[in-house]
Amino acid sequence: MSFFIRELIKSKLNEITLNDLIHYSKQYGFSITETEAKQILLYIRNNELDPFDQNNLEKMFQDLAQITNRETAIKAQKLFNEIISSYGLGHLFD
Repeated sequence: MSFFIRELIKSKLNEITLNDLIHYSKQYGFSITETEAKQILLYIRNNELDPFDQNNLEKMFQDLAQITNRETAIKAQKLFNEIISSYGLGHLFD
């Protein structure tokens, strides 16, 4: 079951759209511009992301800080961790 959930999450990450990013940024109290959202999408499309690998995840948030700013990356990481906890998926990210 965990393989299916992992693949589903990776798939959703790769399918996110510009409008999705902007919508979620507003919904969760982030401040990103359309240009930043486009840069994030370009980053997602051009990098092999594995949010289940701790080193890859840390690099992803470091790169997000370079695209946006440190505060936004910290908020995104905090939200990511909250979502993992709220859905009881922590065991997939160990």
